[in-house]
Amino acid sequence: MSKKWVYLFDEGKADMKSLLGGKGANLAEMTNIGLPVPPGLTITTEACNAYYENDKNFPSDLLHQVKEALEKVEEKLGKKFGDSTDPLLLSVRSGAVFSMPGMMDTILNLGLNDETVNALAQATENERFALDCYRRFIQMYSGVVLDVEHDDFEHILEQSREKQGVKFDNELTPASLQEVIEGYKSLVLQKTGRLFPQEPMEQLEGAVRAVFQSWNNDRAKIYRHIHKIPDNLGTAVNVQSMVFGNMGSDCGTGVAFTRNPSTGEKILYGEYLINAQGEDVVAGIRTPNHISTLEREMPEVFAQFVEICQTLEKHYRNMQDIEFTIQGGKLWMLQTRNGKRTAAAAVKIAVDMVEEGLISKNEAIMRVEPEHLDQLLHRRIDPEAKLTVVATGLPASPGAASGIIVFNADEADARNKAGEKILLVRTETTPDDIHGIIAAQGVLTSRGGMTSHAAVVARQMGKACVCGCESIRIDYAKQEFVVYTQSGEQKVFKKGDLISIDGATGRVIDGEVPMLEPELTNEFQILLQWADEVRTLGVRANADKPEEAKQAREFGAAGIGLTRTEHMFMAQERLPIVQEMILAQSVEERQIALAKLLPMQQQDFYGILKEMAGFPVTVRLLDPPLHEFLPNAEDLLVEITKLNCALETVSDDEKEAIRDQVDEKEILLRNVRQLHEFNPMLGHRGCRLGITYPEIYAMQARAIFQAVAQLVQEGYEVEPEVEIPLVVHVNELSYLRKMVEDVADAVAAETGVIIPYTVGTMIEVPRAALTAEEIATKADFFSFGTNDLTQTTFGFSRDDAEGKFLGYYTENKVLTDNPFIVLDRAGVGGLMKMAVEKGRASNPNLLVGICGEHGGEPSSIEFCHLINLDFVSCSPYRVPIARLAAAQAAIKNG
Repeated sequence: MSKKWVYLFDEGKADMKSLLGGKGANLAEMTNIGLPVPPGLTITTEACNAYYENDKNFPSDLLHQVKEALEKVEEKLGKKFGDSTDPLLLSVRSGAVFSMPGMMDTILNLGLNDETVNALAQATENERFALDCYRRFIQMYSGVVLDVEHDDFEHILEQSREKQGVKFDNELTPASLQEVIEGYKSLVLQKTGRLFPQEPMEQLEGAVRAVFQSWNNDRAKIYRHIHKIPDNLGTAVNVQSMVFGNMGSDCGTGVAFTRNPSTGEKILYGEYLINAQGEDVVAGIRTPNHISTLEREMPEVFAQFVEICQTLEKHYRNMQDIEFTIQGGKLWMLQTRNGKRTAAAAVKIAVDMVEEGLISKNEAIMRVEPEHLDQLLHRRIDPEAKLTVVATGLPASPGAASGIIVFNADEADARNKAGEKILLVRTETTPDDIHGIIAAQGVLTSRGGMTSHAAVVARQMGKACVCGCESIRIDYAKQEFVVYTQSGEQKVFKKGDLISIDGATGRVIDGEVPMLEPELTNEFQILLQWADEVRTLGVRANADKPEEAKQAREFGAAGIGLTRTEHMFMAQERLPIVQEMILAQSVEERQIALAKLLPMQQQDFYGILKEMAGFPVTVRLLDPPLHEFLPNAEDLLVEITKLNCALETVSDDEKEAIRDQVDEKEILLRNVRQLHEFNPMLGHRGCRLGITYPEIYAMQARAIFQAVAQLVQEGYEVEPEVEIPLVVHVNELSYLRKMVEDVADAVAAETGVIIPYTVGTMIEVPRAALTAEEIATKADFFSFGTNDLTQTTFGFSRDDAEGKFLGYYTENKVLTDNPFIVLDRAGVGGLMKMAVEKGRASNPNLLVGICGEHGGEPSSIEFCHLINLDFVSCSPYRVPIARLAAAQAAIKNG
């Protein structure tokens, strides 16, 4: 028995998403619950995969199954595909397992040719409509299947509008449309060397092939890479009987959400166009009407639509994104799917649906993607700022952005890589612009609505976007746009000019604007409280300053998992003292410099411990090699050369002073070269510094404990954790632990204060993990430094790897993810799991956490949950992400 490649809509089920794709499964579900869905069929994702496995050839019986299913659709509708009197026309759409809006190709009105277009005109008694459908079909089919550029057709259409003296396509007469069609067919012949295909089954076969091919087009691959969608899922193909929104004033088409996808407000949100087809709304060729105005124009249709929206939201228990068409006053549902939404909307909708009794708290937690919480932490425009608002469009995606104007996606990508902040300005965006949108701080378009491509993609990426800003006129040739004010004045903005946009209000603003830090909503706090009730992982923050610690507490961090003391040495007023310490020629000289640093370090620790009173604070002693605090050898050599050259041009009185400078620089250069390391990452750093220069670690320990004593005397409860970095052998930790204990005892004797503290180490090289049972006998805690552990496990230098070859590895699937961003579970994770098990075997009370960047990445957090870590630590602004991800890990893994 041959494999079933094709399913009619009424044969499918909601749980067949992996086979029918998201769109096909939802079409089947809507059909089976009795909603008005145009009949059709779905070609499975398995057929797509078989197509690629068979060297881009259809499975042998696929087209036969398509024809059989199509005959059943014909029976339901009483129409025949390709009929010369009342032809059945089809739409052909892709439908991946995971929604990929705008990433793959669609064809409408398939089945039209020089004969059936006349039949359609006679059957509908509407020649203009029939010709409009045909010209649309030729353009879409030629672009998708025959690779003829979209802009070439637009040029012909624009010429026709100018010739007739009209603004919009729907104003063209039948005679004009006939000329457009002939122009289109001539263009196809010119570009492809063949006539536009007239045989309907040939058209359908080409369309199905094109949808399969679109699974691997560049924009689809980029989208999957960004959203971590597997490449082997394939796409289904949905072949559906056409209904027409462009037959007249009692017809229309639109897109709507059951709740506001930007704010989450429980109100119908969407747009529609009268006398139009679906691509008109999405492409932004005409600025559409708000869905609420449909109530005035077609009250009965609107009431039915509202009822269907409520039905679908209750059925799927989620906010729905719905496409619909009205033909002759009758409502048809073309698609429903879980709607894309901003992070703010996702949080509000999740919390509201719990309160409405639609979902549970755990379901609400799982509804919000942790990474999307970043969107809630972006800045907004200061409401007190004086702004020069030059135009206003539609508020398509909240948040604000400033940048220089760029009109081209490729240039946006290049200038972003060069470190510039840009705003992408387009008449409208298409899926081919995705790399430019990714590169941009925000997007501004002169056409299109809040369901246009630019709006949908920007919202999903959390980027500011203003659409439908019709008061600007873009001239790509001159690389500028003109703003027409209400008073009739004009202002020109050229490429490279600095502007700002406010995606929350739709304002376009001249110049850069002052921004305010984000505020977290009540729903945000409620969701995170629910997350805290579920998660078992503690969440701390990495913070090096008191203000960072304060921010971390505001975001819900329960402690500091990493304070990097070397960051405290980098301040401009401290660096000369640090350099004096490094360049000291004896212990006595070094102690003089350390005595100057001691009160500075003590004040640092005092501020951080005070902000985190009642919570643990892990303080890592000095880690990087000392040369990092000294000038660059090449820079010094250049300075010396310049000074020597200057000796030839100055007076004798000035020469002595310059020679003194040269002598001083040459001494410094010798010291820099002496401290130079061939491989600093594996060199004289971490605990190796503490052992060879114990006075440095002793000063830092004293600074910590004196700050602790001061705070205890002031009535604060503090929990310092002294962390020894880069330990590879238990003897290193044993040696330095005793030194720390001796300093603590000394401070306790001097102050009369019992000093609370623990001592532990970072696990950041394989040997430490392999001998964790030994190291744990001298450690109160382990903290995984997964950046260095990844480098030493892989044998990668991160700077070199990311700059030279890791991109190729991930693009070509040598590695699924960049291991410095997503924790490598098999290798690095295997060492971590071993270290946890061995460490706790010899020290049951061992506290274990992670303080690398992975501590704020959801997949890595899940792994930390799985191996029973006690806490993760990340940057303050990723604390909410970690709290939510930790809860999701607990729910997902029972």
